[in-house]
Amino acid sequence: VQLQASGGGLVQAGGSLRLSCAASGRTFNMYTVGWFRQTPRKEREFVATIKWSDSSAYYADSVKGRFTISRDNSKNTVYLQMNSLKPEDTAVYYCAADRNIISSSRTLDVAYDYWGQGTLVTVSS
Repeated sequence: VQLQASGGGLVQAGGSLRLSCAASGRTFNMYTVGWFRQTPRKEREFVATIKWSDSSAYYADSVKGRFTISRDNSKNTVYLQMNSLKPEDTAVYYCAADRNIISSSRTLDVAYDYWGQGTLVTVSS
């Protein structure tokens, strides 16, 4: 499966952005999809994930209550709605997918086989 992340940009603190992760190549609705982010000074960190089976979502504590992950299987797309953005949310955001994610590995980037190219989110203070 090929993933294409988009929607990044420059936004002021307190603003919103919606990222999209569009998939092609295979039936996307069998894949768990996760969002991760990375800055030059940090390792890649987990943001959110959504299961293929029941669309249940799981979030990092740092974004809980501000970010919402959702999916539209008819469009082969997963979204990350980001509200109340903070300067510390500035990062390159990546979407990732895999068919064999279990609960204990859903926050681990090494568990995901397929990755998009990343989209830059910059939040100014």
